[in-house]
Amino acid sequence: MTMATESVGAGAARRASRERLARYLARRFGQAAITLIAIVILNFVILHLAPGDAIDVLAGESGGAGPEYLAQMRKSYGLDQPIYVQMVQYLWNVAQLNFGFSFRNNVSVLELIMSRLPATLLLMIASILLSFTAGVLLGVFAARRVNTFADNAVSVLALLCYATPLFWFGLMAIVLFTVKLGWLPGNGMYTIAANFNWFEATIDVLRHLALPALSLALFHMAVYTRLMRASMLEIYGLDYIRTARAKGLSQRRIAFRHVLPNAILPMVTMLGLQVGALLGGAVLVETVFGWPGLGRLAFDAILQRDHNLLIGILLFSSALVIVANLITDLVYAMLDPRIEVA
Repeated sequence: MTMATESVGAGAARRASRERLARYLARRFGQAAITLIAIVILNFVILHLAPGDAIDVLAGESGGAGPEYLAQMRKSYGLDQPIYVQMVQYLWNVAQLNFGFSFRNNVSVLELIMSRLPATLLLMIASILLSFTAGVLLGVFAARRVNTFADNAVSVLALLCYATPLFWFGLMAIVLFTVKLGWLPGNGMYTIAANFNWFEATIDVLRHLALPALSLALFHMAVYTRLMRASMLEIYGLDYIRTARAKGLSQRRIAFRHVLPNAILPMVTMLGLQVGALLGGAVLVETVFGWPGLGRLAFDAILQRDHNLLIGILLFSSALVIVANLITDLVYAMLDPRIEVA
């Protein structure tokens, strides 16, 4: 009778946990939808209040055009309507997954973004893995040797990486590893017109990826290193760590069994917050290295006054940040059983 009662109680607890998770996800998705709509409206208004549009750029590239021709072009693309009419029409189109047409590239915005999205995701994932892994290892290394030469060396390295501009490091990396040593390519994502098999093509992409990923990862590696070191030192001073030492546990076991699992929780939170910064840094890195991603595409869209394309890129970037933060919250709850998603 007792076992049956316990089984019923456990089943009820699991159902209640699933219901809390479902309510949490529904609330977060609702907040994400409202946030995306607000971002689209804000970006649309700001970009359309800026002087110039795609028609001005096209007219300038063609050597100029008369006022009648420009007015006709704006009317054909709907750019002569009031901004609120354009915004309502754009929101209706976005609800139908129609992000408009890129006048400058003569292709739909969705098709253009989807063609560049894999390159940006590859660069971001590589940078996140590199910066997070290196930050955790260096932070643990420094915290276990606090106030020693090794700790000071790691702190100086982190400070240098934090203070170095992304574009400057990228340019210097090209000068050293591409121009001087010839070890790694400094432009593009792959070798054009190369007859590679799948393995050689993968190695070629990884060689092109090395410098951009390292340039984008250095700043965030410095942040993770300092955060990991500070978090571990804070946990080293807690009572249960002193109890573990009193029991005679080795320093290695204390560090990796008791300190690291708890110290890594703030790193997970920072990881979700850094996705937006990575997208911002990708604009500089992709421009310096000619990486064919969303950052380079956004830079070109700004120069060309391609508002539809730029708003579409901002919308996709915002969605990536929101999804990353949602995943971070769920991972945080799984790593720490004391945290309830409700």
